Amino acid sequence: MNHPALNDPKQYPSDPVLARQLGKAKPAWNAFLTLLKGGYPQLRSEWRYYHDGKSWMFKVSRQTTAACWVAVWDKHFTVAFYLNTRAEELIRNSSLDNALKQGFLHPVEANKFRSIRVEVRKKSDLNAVEELLEIKLKVK
Repeated sequence: MNHPALNDPKQYPSDPVLARQLGKAKPAWNAFLTLLKGGYPQLRSEWRYYHDGKSWMFKVSRQTTAACWVAVWDKHFTVAFYLNTRAEELIRNSSLDNALKQGFLHPVEANKFRSIRVEVRKKSDLNAVEELLEIKLKVK
């Protein structure tokens, strides 16, 4: 199984570290940060090293609730959203890619929360991230 790239607990994910790891996906990372700052001032974000997953994760939250989790991989990053079943209708009626919708609407395992993970390599991939942020903030 693959693991996120930022796995040294002593090396904080600074801008130069992220630039080296993300490569051509770094402009998408910068656009993601701009999206968060400009469009969602109620959200807070922080890098933390998680010993259970042995990697650095970027947690985006509103008050005490996580809105999404970001992991950096080799030349891209993923943004994961965990949504409950109340999000079904919003997901179904969204303009998200059909593969993302189907993964959420027809999960392999029945859990209280289901995940949707967006792989971001270029700025246009952030369209799905923004739509999912809107859905996450609507669903309680």
